[in-house]
Amino acid sequence: LRSYHSAVSSTGALIRPVPGISTSDRDGQTLHRTKRGWMWNSFFLLEEWTGTGKQYVGKLHSDMDTEDGSVKYVLTGDGAGTVFEIDENSGDIHAIRRLDREEKALYTLSAKAVNKTSGQDLERASEFIIKIHDINDNEPKFAKETYVASVSEMSSVGAFVIRVTASDADDEAYGNSARLVYSILQGQPYFSVEPETGVIRTALPNMIRENRENYQVVIQAKDMAGQMGGLSGTTTVNITLQDVNNSPPRFPHSTYHLSTPESAGIGSPVGRIKAYDADVGENAEMWYTILDGDGQDVFNIITDSTSQEGVIKVKKQLDYESKRLYSLRVQVTNTHIDRRFEQLGPFSDTAIVRITVTDVDEPPVFSRTLYIFEVDEDTPAGSSVGTVSARDPDTINHLVKYTIDRHTDLERLFSIDSNNGTISTRQALDRESSKWHNISVLATELSTALQTRVPVFIKVRDVNDNAPEFAMYYETFVCENVKAGQLIQTISAVDTDEPLVGHKFVFSLSSINPNFTIFDNEDNTARILTRRGSFNRREMSAYLLPVVISDNDYPIQSSTSTLTVRVCACDSRGNVQTCSTEALLLSAGLSTGALVAILLCILILLMIVVLFAALRRQKKKEPLIISKEDVRDNVVSYNDEGGGEEDTQAFDIGTLRNPEVIDTNKLRRDIMPEMLFPFRRSSPIKNNTDVRDFINGRLQENDSDPTAPPYDSLATYAYEGNGSLAESLSSLESAATEGDQEFEYLSHWGPQFKKLADMYIGQESQRET
Repeated sequence: LRSYHSAVSSTGALIRPVPGISTSDRDGQTLHRTKRGWMWNSFFLLEEWTGTGKQYVGKLHSDMDTEDGSVKYVLTGDGAGTVFEIDENSGDIHAIRRLDREEKALYTLSAKAVNKTSGQDLERASEFIIKIHDINDNEPKFAKETYVASVSEMSSVGAFVIRVTASDADDEAYGNSARLVYSILQGQPYFSVEPETGVIRTALPNMIRENRENYQVVIQAKDMAGQMGGLSGTTTVNITLQDVNNSPPRFPHSTYHLSTPESAGIGSPVGRIKAYDADVGENAEMWYTILDGDGQDVFNIITDSTSQEGVIKVKKQLDYESKRLYSLRVQVTNTHIDRRFEQLGPFSDTAIVRITVTDVDEPPVFSRTLYIFEVDEDTPAGSSVGTVSARDPDTINHLVKYTIDRHTDLERLFSIDSNNGTISTRQALDRESSKWHNISVLATELSTALQTRVPVFIKVRDVNDNAPEFAMYYETFVCENVKAGQLIQTISAVDTDEPLVGHKFVFSLSSINPNFTIFDNEDNTARILTRRGSFNRREMSAYLLPVVISDNDYPIQSSTSTLTVRVCACDSRGNVQTCSTEALLLSAGLSTGALVAILLCILILLMIVVLFAALRRQKKKEPLIISKEDVRDNVVSYNDEGGGEEDTQAFDIGTLRNPEVIDTNKLRRDIMPEMLFPFRRSSPIKNNTDVRDFINGRLQENDSDPTAPPYDSLATYAYEGNGSLAESLSSLESAATEGDQEFEYLSHWGPQFKKLADMYIGQESQRET
């Protein structure tokens, strides 16, 4: 196949040299073309063709084609039939639609000549390329529509901000269609852009973020090297100035006034002060300190990291009566200082803070935070232990009353003088029961009822009031074949007292013992020795040895403890073999079985006796009254309580039987008479006509009852009477006047009422305390 090599002129005309035709060269000589196969491989075609009809590409021709219409040209490959078509008779190739180089820059196709009749290939297929020539039909495009960038404030001219790049889809190798130039359309005079690279830089020095923080810059990219007629595209760059520490902190006021009550606790806040810094982030972080002032030891200041405020707090307890006004000089400083901008400083500021302490009605204050007193045990009740003291710290001193918190003194061991705070014992103390007593004393203002409590620790000092005794129970034995002077037991003693110099016990026997002796080791132990030898357990199975133990404290206390020494049978080495009574019985000829039988017999006899006694007691007795019909005799019951277990003659039953018979000479045997001739009082029964009338009425009622049985019956005369000379002893309706009653008379009623007198008189003294 041969193609008529086509070329595109500047006007677009197609020049086709025809083989076999001679042409004249520059010298006018005639040249003859040699017949040969044409070597070809490419066609060229402009993109975006705007002409009418199909766009002609070129022509294919085969040497086998005699132009008699027997040859058919066939086109295959990229775009064959869809983009390009060939005239099968003439071999002309046309583009059937507009082409875009940016979509596809070249097409590879194959062409061959085929005999129409036989369908056989006249020549083998030849491959060729159709290249699309570029035109400037695409504008530059940036990678992003909007860029975000930042640069530090106070930067010098030419500081790098960001680089923006655009791309052009046109062919870079063909003309200037893809040659781009960058320019700035918006953002001057603050920023500039490099035309070839698209790098944006600062154009003004020392731009301050506090004046303006955000800038919007518009960058244009234009092809055709920026010449007229070139296409362009734009993008927006949002630039933010980053903060640097170029602004020092400043207090808005030179003096601050704060106040706090004197009752404010340690660590409680007094107030807040704040300095302002135009910077942001860590460049605006500050810390506050107290430089000097008379309140430097009383207050401190901390920095609130969230709000960047200085919080002034109480460091020591305040007292309005001592000092009412404090002054502080407070300094604020940046925590992160940029050394590049030190010349813009100083990056600190100071202010004066005046703090006023306000008065608060305070509770009483004790002279100590706690009290420790000592008192001897067994000290008589009412003895002074110590004195606590409290005062009203306010300007106007109020009276203070002292009381003991009874929840801390449940046993009521102590009392306190409500006026002067003197603590006294209410009963004797025992150190062996409790060495310390911890109570709380309350001081109360009478006018405001404000209270303060203080702990009081009372130590009970030891007094030698306990005698020493054996440290343990000793099981002591002596061998029958023991020799004189042999050790049989070592004893020791204990004493619940605690003398200052330590215990020192002395051991001795209460009397001279012919069998044993004692030797004091002078180390609070003693040895028991035999005085003689050859003991016989048949004659004496155990010996009781009284041991006297004395201490060395004042006053000397001693006790006698009895040591039981059993006589045992031992071997030649002194090892105990037996000490039991059974062994003695065995030696007498009684076996173990016999002993058990004897014990069982004794036990059975005891059970029979107990059972017989129980049956005798449970035997049913004849009831006093079974029913009213079974009563045969008149039974009169007088339930008289009497004056007590010792009162056997407090009431004479005969008086009720015969009111006229009154033994006025009978006296109480349990009470000493107050006068030689006791007062003789008239019998209340004699003049009590209501009792007589009541009994007569009941008697007449029973006599006139027609339903009464013909025999004697039991009549009950239950009458309480008008009252007694002692009046009512009931506690009802006495709560309202209990506080006004006097109970001193109870102490004169005799020994039977001693316990009652101690209870009520003790409560009355406690209430007064």
